[in-house]
Amino acid sequence: MVETKRRDSTVAHMARALRHRNYRLFFAGQSISLIGTWLTRVAMSWLTYKLTHSAVMLGIVGFAAQLPTFLLAPIAGVLIDRWSRHRVLLVTQVLAMVQSALLAVFALTETVTVWHLLVLGAFQGFINAFDTPARQAFVVEMVDTREDLPNAIALNSSMVNSARLIGPSLAGVLLSTVGEGVCFVIDAASYAAVIASLLAMRVVSTPRRAGAIDVLGELRDGLAYVNRVMPIRMILTQLAIVSFTGVPYMVLLPIFASEVLHGGPHTLGMLTAASGVGALSGVLWLASRRGVLGLGRVIVIAGTIFGAGLIAFGLSRTLYFSIPMMIVTGMGMMVQMAASNTLLQTIVDDDKRGRVMSFYTMAFFGMMPLGSLVGGLLGARIGAPATVVGGGVITLIAVASFARKLPELRRETRPIYVKRGILPEIAVGVATASDAMNAPED
Repeated sequence: MVETKRRDSTVAHMARALRHRNYRLFFAGQSISLIGTWLTRVAMSWLTYKLTHSAVMLGIVGFAAQLPTFLLAPIAGVLIDRWSRHRVLLVTQVLAMVQSALLAVFALTETVTVWHLLVLGAFQGFINAFDTPARQAFVVEMVDTREDLPNAIALNSSMVNSARLIGPSLAGVLLSTVGEGVCFVIDAASYAAVIASLLAMRVVSTPRRAGAIDVLGELRDGLAYVNRVMPIRMILTQLAIVSFTGVPYMVLLPIFASEVLHGGPHTLGMLTAASGVGALSGVLWLASRRGVLGLGRVIVIAGTIFGAGLIAFGLSRTLYFSIPMMIVTGMGMMVQMAASNTLLQTIVDDDKRGRVMSFYTMAFFGMMPLGSLVGGLLGARIGAPATVVGGGVITLIAVASFARKLPELRRETRPIYVKRGILPEIAVGVATASDAMNAPED
């Protein structure tokens, strides 16, 4: 009986952000929509390779799909700090539905070319430049109590990775039976769920700064803030490096599935789903944590696992070893990214949240197009396995540099935790009296 109550308490703690109505609606709608998103991602990747049989084109399509995010996210962040984030999300979801519907039309009429994929991928990148920072900043408005914010961020990641587990597996079946067009149709239809959830929310209007928007001036203020607050600067720098060198392994997965492991769409779906299993396991563990202390150490450990997993996957030549390595890689990557997001959201000032999260979008999602392009070129030149192994090595170097500066990050973050009331709450609830005399592990 005691053990049952303890398990129930743990589960309730892991899902505590769902107590908030708006977040619960958002979670339900996004859980459906994101499965469709993964259907489109896998289908676009496979369709690109089927049309071109080129590692370079895989990199170029990935580059085109994410470059607008890199270029426009900082400007979008300025506007998101002024606009209603709820309305921004409504507009981006409608536009994303249109993008998927156009892909479906071209695929089903068998008129699709690689140029369609390039243009519509770039359109999605434009949408993501506004959608991603608005989504990250809106989490604070959906969760009424600040102590539930880390759990909400972790649940967001678990939602993404649940879809990442289901979507690619379903995509593998659909691609081999009914084709890419049906994947795009399902994705377009799935956006109705998240649009309905946004319309059903009871949103309290948040005061925004009045006056004309000086985009360049406010962008400079945001950059100066990031440069001044060392923990934010450290986190964003490491994210940018790892996103450039490590995350683009996903662009090369069709080559691993086809040429290295001698499989097809099912193999690609299995590899992507395995990465999703690891990522989901990692973020569920992150959601079970009772506070934000220790996240700096979590970032280091997860980053090390990610880099080592990339190296092992790049060296693998059998599906039986590649799938476990995908699980390890997915776990390391997602825990590192989600822990970085949580730490940023905890310490950033509210009036600069949109801009900082746009820099997060730029560092995480925006650096991937450059990495995808370079990864595609290197994949054609030295091979996909060597490219992934090299990315893993550079990832480990970046993590080692972050670990070396971890004591300084702890010293800088402690006053912010004290000011926000985070440190005293944890000190009473969890820590011993000696915690008050030692710097927290951020």
